[in-house]
Amino acid sequence: MSTTYAIANQKGGVGKTTTAINLGAALTELKQRVLLIDLDPQASMTLALGINPDTLELTVYNALASVVSDEEVLGLEKVMMPTKTGMSLIPANIELSQADLDLVREPLGVYALRDTLLPIRNQFDFILVDCPPSLGILTTNALAAADKVIIPLQADYLALKGVYLLLRSIAKIQRRVNRNLRIAGILLTMADTRTTHARDIIANTRQVFQGRVPIFETIVKLSVRLKEAPLTGRSVLEYDSQSPAAAAYRALALELLGREVKPNG
Repeated sequence: MSTTYAIANQKGGVGKTTTAINLGAALTELKQRVLLIDLDPQASMTLALGINPDTLELTVYNALASVVSDEEVLGLEKVMMPTKTGMSLIPANIELSQADLDLVREPLGVYALRDTLLPIRNQFDFILVDCPPSLGILTTNALAAADKVIIPLQADYLALKGVYLLLRSIAKIQRRVNRNLRIAGILLTMADTRTTHARDIIANTRQVFQGRVPIFETIVKLSVRLKEAPLTGRSVLEYDSQSPAAAAYRALALELLGREVKPNG
């Protein structure tokens, strides 16, 4: 049985999509079977993997919509596609924005993603769900389907403040929807460790959440390579295999697998 990770933060631009793709690529290097799910109507993950969302006939939206309609359920295996990175992808496009209406109207709409995943979970070791930058029904679906949640956190004061709201939302999901959901950890991203501000945020985060929320030892530092890689439709591990960014996501993969990793940052 696979482990499903929701990669969530209601704040945009903190590295959710970047983390999903590059963590998935690092796990793939370690011979893990990885499925990526794009649950953001902006389809950033789909685009970053070199796929034009506007050309897709079937996406994750079609599968979710079929679960809450009277039509025959569309299995995710009919939506799944291979990528250059060796991972499988459930893509998205702008049609997914309609899910906010479709799923909210349904009493059990929060479980749509969980139900569509059940038939294919055994095909993978890791399922990584890229959540939209909101705490709406799509993110709730991801948290309802997930075993664990990874919280990317930009090493910035305002981003840190927003984590408290997310943690309250996760606690509600744990009480009402998914009692088995656990926080895998906070992942510090986009950290310019040359600055005092970033170093202070890193230290403050570890101090504030120590003993309450796990924090990954791995720190993903600010890197232009992480911005360039999506333009090629590849992960940073393929685009610049020897870069510090690639090394960071390899270290994160080892942390998830419980293998020894040298802390950085």
